[in-house]
Amino acid sequence: MHRYIKSGIFLAVTCLLAFTASAQFPAKPAPKTGSVIEIIHADTLIMYERDSVSMTRFVGSAQFRQGSTLFNCDSAIKNNKTNVIDAYGNIHINQADSVHIYGNYLNYDANTRIALLQDNAKLTDGKVTITGPELQYDMNAKIGSYTKGGRLVNGKSVLTSDEGYYYTEPKDMHFIRNVLLVDPEYTLSTSELMYNTGTKIANIIAPTTINSNDKSTMYATSGYYDTEKGYGNFGNRPTIEDSTSTITADNIEMDKITGMAYATGNMVYRDTARKMSLLANKGIANQREKTILATQKPLLIMEKNKDTLYMAADTLFSGVIKPGDSLSIPSVAGLKRIPDGPTKNLHSIKTIRPPDKFSATISPVTKGDSIAKKQTVAGNVMMFMADSALTKTRQKLDTGLVKNVKIAPLPAVVMKDSLPGIKHHADSVALTAPKDTTEERYILAYHNVRVFSDSLQAVADSVFYSSKDSTFRLYRDPVIWSNNSTQLSGDTILMFTKNQTADKMLLKNNGFIINEAGPGMYNQIKGTTITGYVKEETLDWMHVEGNAETINYIKDNAGAYMSVNKAQCASIDIFFRKGEVYKVSLFKDVDGVNYPFTKRPMDQLQLENFKWDKKRQPKSKYELMQ
Repeated sequence: MHRYIKSGIFLAVTCLLAFTASAQFPAKPAPKTGSVIEIIHADTLIMYERDSVSMTRFVGSAQFRQGSTLFNCDSAIKNNKTNVIDAYGNIHINQADSVHIYGNYLNYDANTRIALLQDNAKLTDGKVTITGPELQYDMNAKIGSYTKGGRLVNGKSVLTSDEGYYYTEPKDMHFIRNVLLVDPEYTLSTSELMYNTGTKIANIIAPTTINSNDKSTMYATSGYYDTEKGYGNFGNRPTIEDSTSTITADNIEMDKITGMAYATGNMVYRDTARKMSLLANKGIANQREKTILATQKPLLIMEKNKDTLYMAADTLFSGVIKPGDSLSIPSVAGLKRIPDGPTKNLHSIKTIRPPDKFSATISPVTKGDSIAKKQTVAGNVMMFMADSALTKTRQKLDTGLVKNVKIAPLPAVVMKDSLPGIKHHADSVALTAPKDTTEERYILAYHNVRVFSDSLQAVADSVFYSSKDSTFRLYRDPVIWSNNSTQLSGDTILMFTKNQTADKMLLKNNGFIINEAGPGMYNQIKGTTITGYVKEETLDWMHVEGNAETINYIKDNAGAYMSVNKAQCASIDIFFRKGEVYKVSLFKDVDGVNYPFTKRPMDQLQLENFKWDKKRQPKSKYELMQ
């Protein structure tokens, strides 16, 4: 019995000691799912446990695994309590053979699966390489980031920034602060940028500057740019500028391969060298050829010191006169109109120079992929000349303008009218423009052309202007109004300018001048060719040559009407003062009649083809803007 009692006491003491020991040294909790680090290899393993510290040191070719991620390094220390590893030397992290991370120091939290690498840190997914002094990678979210500066290399493109975040699965990179993208064709700088390394598309989310190797610069605040295809679509009024011009609009599409830019919404094109601006709702610019085609209420503004000129038309086109080009007017038959719908791809637009037959295919692209449809619009948009005879006249005229042509001076004559006789010679005028090292341009305006300045106004079906000779050529029923009360018309009108101010006018074929003398009374002069000279932006005098006819109202010194002269002759000179006819001189074979004012025959006071077109005259520059 005593022996049994001793055995029971021993068992009770043993159980008590076991319970006490378990209370002092509780069992380790089970590790979190997926946080277990599997030790694959190490040349040397050293374990250290003291008090609350439990660490394991791995020396020489250490290798670990956590799930599908492999870790390699020269040496490492694992905190067994916190499950954090500090690794050193030749670190390589391989996540499922998709993402590879390198460095010389690693701090890795196996619980959160966040790795921090320093000293020659690098992350790559096979196509993209990110480097920096410090990189962080989240194994769970698969996001790599840097906050102390970094560099991304994707093919030929190199991007740098102060801070960046790389989302490996969608392959999106978010760059922040001092962002610079360098490509062989351009450089892009901004404060913030989204870039997809798969599509190589940069999304503009902050004010951005793109400098191209062709010396053009683009400023944008929103949109995107395909760095591989060279195609961009930008909103919020981007601007493209080069050494001679700028273009801005609500939205601009650009194609670096073809050099085309497609602008929509309140486009403003400015020729900084010539101080000319072109406004329109739609436009296509060829940056290589330096041409611009504008539609939807285009308006050309030519700035001058005193009298700015405005010109509106259905369509306006401006191009560069290349060395060796003549001043002959290019044909624009078949020139394409800009489609009403927006485009998404400009690769098919090759040029917008106006050749004899121009055809551009614009290929909109639907979201996500390829060309959905192609739209080609054909048709003739303009004919400068009504018939072959006018074409020949134009060719002769333009051929002459290329050379140093002078208008032969008039012979010295004595006026054959009742006014005091004076001698007069027409000045010789050289039409060849002076040599200029700046870029020469031409402008085509066609259909419903209207021109306004304070000194003159004009309308025509089409207009051609060349900065090479500073001449406006007006075609198809052209009319010019000068001095408010004088109307000039002809089959073709040439207006020569000097310093962007009217200097001389030439009315070719069926020239007709009408000057409003009073209500229902018109001074009229017509002839084969009429040349007018402008002084201080006011019509000074005109010379009529060939089958000249005139009807002239004569006033006395008090301004009262005395008579009406109607005459025919070989040539006429008309002189203006303060906008009104004050002297008419007739020469050679003069034949006419003088009617007392009160007995003038009302049915004979209009020359053949008389047409007072005052209602067509533009009244203000604002009228052209509507």
